[in-house]
Amino acid sequence: MRHFTTRILCLAGLPLLVFGLSVAKAAEYQRGAMMRGAQLYISPDPTSAKLSDVERGREVVILETSREWLHVTANVTEERTVTGWMLDKGVVRTSTPDGDKILYGEGVDSEDQASRRRGRQGAAQDAMRLYYRVSEYFPKSPLAGEALYRSADIRWQIEKSDVSARPSAKEREPFLREGMDEKFMKEVIKKFPGTKWADLAAFHLIDNKLCGDWQGSSKCPTKEAEIYEKYASEHPQSPAEAEALYDAAWRWSALIEIYKTENESKKSEESKSKAIATAQKVVAQSPQTDWGARAQRLLYLIQQNIPTYGNTTE
Repeated sequence: MRHFTTRILCLAGLPLLVFGLSVAKAAEYQRGAMMRGAQLYISPDPTSAKLSDVERGREVVILETSREWLHVTANVTEERTVTGWMLDKGVVRTSTPDGDKILYGEGVDSEDQASRRRGRQGAAQDAMRLYYRVSEYFPKSPLAGEALYRSADIRWQIEKSDVSARPSAKEREPFLREGMDEKFMKEVIKKFPGTKWADLAAFHLIDNKLCGDWQGSSKCPTKEAEIYEKYASEHPQSPAEAEALYDAAWRWSALIEIYKTENESKKSEESKSKAIATAQKVVAQSPQTDWGARAQRLLYLIQQNIPTYGNTTE
């Protein structure tokens, strides 16, 4: 392998720029993940010029050490890396005792910060990176599966919020609008097959198959109800099974009124039967959950002939 001046290495799905190193040489250096915010200096001296801040969950490649200082190449953003010196504090290596728990705990704390009204800015992204490092650095940890899922879930929610704000979000057909990047959810499914984390990741992927705006047509809710029923059938042990069945039941109930507008009275009655049967299944299987209660409410509306879609005022 020849040496090169500048090359992008992909570590954990994030670009890491290593200057003047061969791939083989770079592999010899120790990697670490930040569990705290740190400052990068031009020399091992806190009075020297500051080069950059390094956020939680960012990766550093340790080039050398000098007493309490580390000479590192730090991945300060997904597109930019900086080489400099930082204090050897809060850098979790694969050799760090309980390193998985430390990174995971910092991820939980960051996620809590993100949920607060005046929480730390960028805390959600911090949590996303921290959880990912747990799975990457400690793949055999009991926390690895949940950590990878949590990272993917946060990324998905951030992207979903952005996608929902775009004009294309109102397009009826899924292929006409932008969707969320499925890469990280599929990574959960690939690395942790047969687990509840894989089941939950698969449930998220349904979002990209949904219509933006039904526009009063029966095509979209029919297709979506079938997708949710198929998911529930293929993932009977999933924590999201009850939610999937409820989502299907609600769509069948919406079709009761939609088919009436299309002069399809027979299909309207068929949808009513399907809505009742699916909602009853949720009530029977998950009676003590929110989805069970919502399904019970849905049954009441259907039995009272109260529309669940469109103009519900009579």
